[in-house]
Amino acid sequence: MTPKFNIGIDLGGTKIETIVLKDQLAIFRERIPTEAEKGPDHIINQISKIYSQALSVVASNDFKVGICTPGSVAPDTKLLRNSNTTCLNGTSLQAMIEERLNHSVKIENDANCFALAEATLGAGKDYELVFGIIMGTGCGGGFVFNNQLRLGPNLISGEWGHSVLYPYGNECYCGKRGCVETYISGGGIETQLKKYGINYSAKEFLNKRNKNGIEIKIFDEFLNNFGRSVANIINSIDPDIIVLGGGLSNLASLYNDGFKETQKYVFSESLKTPIIMNKLGDSAGVYGAALL
Repeated sequence: MTPKFNIGIDLGGTKIETIVLKDQLAIFRERIPTEAEKGPDHIINQISKIYSQALSVVASNDFKVGICTPGSVAPDTKLLRNSNTTCLNGTSLQAMIEERLNHSVKIENDANCFALAEATLGAGKDYELVFGIIMGTGCGGGFVFNNQLRLGPNLISGEWGHSVLYPYGNECYCGKRGCVETYISGGGIETQLKKYGINYSAKEFLNKRNKNGIEIKIFDEFLNNFGRSVANIINSIDPDIIVLGGGLSNLASLYNDGFKETQKYVFSESLKTPIIMNKLGDSAGVYGAALL
């Protein structure tokens, strides 16, 4: 049987990573800096450079290429939107990459790639319906059924971070108010801290051992909002498992106190859905890209 080769490329704000999978086993990995400050043309050059390295180990003319990136390609205009590598927003990223690589590519946002990787190879691989959550600077999500991404007609399936938690709540960059992202993402937490003159990063604050009165209040509200947000997912699609990723996912409280807060708002007498930490860490994006 001919081996199946897949190349994955994770286009991040600071690094570009590639992986080559041969029958879902990694046979090559490499990282180089994105150097986004040098502009879109340079980024495409960096992608081409690392792609050439990956090609050197692909012993077949039949292979697929997947790209993982923050943001997403708009279904109507085919232009990239909402990427934190801001110089790429509004560009025809897929067409630019395909022209340079002389190969068709599939592009998905980082949350979908995370969910696909964890559902196929990571913490959710023994489950049918997996919802993956990324809690970092923002909040993203994606869900996978039988190892297949569910994208939806608007290509926004899993955009849980922009469901409204509180009408008339915090302002969000998307133009709405009260989005989940404004309450439980790293950026949302830091905005809340600054209101009280507290100058910690979200990670520093969440992991701070001895919190004072107002810090305890902010932390308790964070866990409560996490519970409300995750319960909305469970009440809507009742996934078999929820896998957490992103920079805030290492917080132990999410898996005990956060679970208890979720249980309060689930429309059931008990909560049977496991809420667990990812297994692939920051490699999930590049694995997910290869699996596209």
